[in-house]
Amino acid sequence: MTLSRRGLLAMGAALVAAPAAAQAPEPIFDSHLHIIDPAYPLVENQGYMPPPFALPAYLAAARPLGVQGGAVVSGSFHGFDQTYLLAALQALGAGWVGVTQVPADIPDAEIASLSRAGVRALRFNMFRGRIDSVDELVALASRAHAVGGWHPEIYADAAALAPHVAKLQRLPAPLMIDHLGMTETGLPVVLDLVAAGARVKATGFGRVTMDVPKALEAIAAKSPDALVFGTDMPSTRARRPFETGDIDLVKRVLGPELARKALWENARRAYRI
Repeated sequence: MTLSRRGLLAMGAALVAAPAAAQAPEPIFDSHLHIIDPAYPLVENQGYMPPPFALPAYLAAARPLGVQGGAVVSGSFHGFDQTYLLAALQALGAGWVGVTQVPADIPDAEIASLSRAGVRALRFNMFRGRIDSVDELVALASRAHAVGGWHPEIYADAAALAPHVAKLQRLPAPLMIDHLGMTETGLPVVLDLVAAGARVKATGFGRVTMDVPKALEAIAAKSPDALVFGTDMPSTRARRPFETGDIDLVKRVLGPELARKALWENARRAYRI
């Protein structure tokens, strides 16, 4: 069948008038999120108890952003509880991993069991007073890597790590640093660790005291494989919670190729997905 000129014009007008199909957002791996479910044990930390932020609330906020996987991170208010984390990982399924906190005397068998359930990393929360000794950190991180394949993650003002850079550079698995290292004075320490293979979470822009675009540029210049993005939802105790504009900032500062690595590729490689 041959369309007349009038038919072709009508078809063209209809195509112009039709609304463009909504473009799906690019995939994001959320390398840093907290699930706060009062159905599981929570502990007060430094006088703070967080409000609830259960898994359905997180997914409702994250899915429209393009989040297709992520790392559920144990916060100071979780203590050493694993029940919430195991429940969340079971509900989330493939593409999601856990970052936990454990006591120094945790049995090897429990590390192995958590690893089978999807835990991929061990968090040391120096910023909230959950660990004081870097020697303790190195010993536990080394054992957790040997038994479970876990890498260590540190929440600290990176400036406080300056005397320990040599020890941290010798860890058996690459270190991951939370929230860009927190402070401007800590950035040189972060860059020294990145040069030795560390990764850095581009997270918590509303809680750090630093020039975020400058830090992103410097870290990406040191290693394009270092940055891993995360929402930090629900942004407990942050001066400003996560905003969708934080994703736009990463894209604007890094450009398409490096942003794609930070938003998706680097974290999936780091968490062995």
